[in-house]
Parts: sequence; structure tokens; C-alpha cells
Amino acid sequence: MADVVRIAVLASGGGSNFQALVDRFQRAEAPDREVVGVIASRAGAGVLERARRAGVASAVVPAARSDEADATFLLRTLAGWRSDIVVLAGYMKLVPEGVVRAHWGRILNIHPALLPSFGGRGMYGARVHRAVVDAGARVTGATVHFVDEAYDRGPILCQWPVPVLEGDPPASVAARVLKVEHRLLPAAVEALASGTVRLAADGRVRWSREWFESERFFNREG
Repeated sequence: MADVVRIAVLASGGGSNFQALVDRFQRAEAPDREVVGVIASRAGAGVLERARRAGVASAVVPAARSDEADATFLLRTLAGWRSDIVVLAGYMKLVPEGVVRAHWGRILNIHPALLPSFGGRGMYGARVHRAVVDAGARVTGATVHFVDEAYDRGPILCQWPVPVLEGDPPASVAARVLKVEHRLLPAAVEALASGTVRLAADGRVRWSREWFESERFFNREG
């Protein structure tokens, strides 16, 4: 990674996970990390207002385009920002294969369940939490994984379990999981930025054993 690790975010909704990244890295204590931009999949996404308030560059994927055009737009924008790490934070579109290849091992996604359960096409947001409750699951959680060419399938970097309480409505489960996401995603991005974790050539996730066993990953605040 470069001396200053430049982080780009792709999002579709309100952008609370984008905000968690800004809160973690856009401060004096993290001079070697920078959130450089956010790409929204639609013009009305709330994340764009968050970016404006944070002074972070933003762009919107043009509507009614082909996958090839989307790939060209994403690659051009990410290259313009000189992005080192790309983070999907509630991005509802499948990332084109060319973008995945160009950022292989440097593109992460957060999913609001413990993959491989409750993942795949169409499984996002409230749909995930409804499926968890309907299945009678007693544990759910959040997963950060490397992105490949399919929805929610790439190698898992880390997970954090969240209990599903008796009688929980999906909205309560969602709120509990979101609090975990806001801690887990910045920690995972920092692990990748610092070189503590990497995606090896064999497709396996490799951790620095000393750092992992120190429990700093899971105990750190924020």
C-alpha cells in the first residue's frame, strides 16, 4: 500500500457505514488513511449528503447504462481518485468483473448476516433481517468479505455474531446488526490497509498471527 492509503466507497443508501469510515479515518490520529470519495448507485442516495458534509468527493453512476459502461465509469472514477482500497457499504449493484479484477484483493463488502447464510442475489437490507427472523435463527451478525464476481461469495475476512432475541422484529435485529457493522467495517479496512490481512494468490485470507492473537482486532473501540 501507499504511504497514505486512499479509500473509496460504493454505496446506495443512507451511508451510515460510509460515515463510520469517515469518523474513523478523517481525523488527526489517522493521517495515513483518507476516504477520498464515494460513488452512489443513484442520485437520491442519502450518502451523497453525508459526503458533502464531510468534504468528500462524490459521483453517481449514470442511469440506464450497460454493465460495460458501468465498469468504464467505475474504473475511471476510482483511478481518478487513485483509490487503494474500495469498500462496498450497502452498494446494491453487482460490481462488474473488470472492476473486481482491477482491484482484486483490495475490494471489500459488508453484509448484514453471517455468510454464507442469508446471502446472494436479492438478499440485502431489510430482506436479510426478515429472512433471519422467518428462519427462526437465534444468531445473526455481520460479515466483511473480499469481493469476487458474484453476490456475497468472496473470501471472508471477518465476522461478528449478533443474538436474535425471542420475539425480535426484523427492525430490532437490523438495528443491533448495524451497530456491529459500524465497528467491524472500519476495523476490517484498517487491517487491510496496514497489511495485517491480505488475500493470497490461492484465494485464502492470510492474517498476521501475532496481531490477530493479540485480540486488537475485536477489542478496539470505534
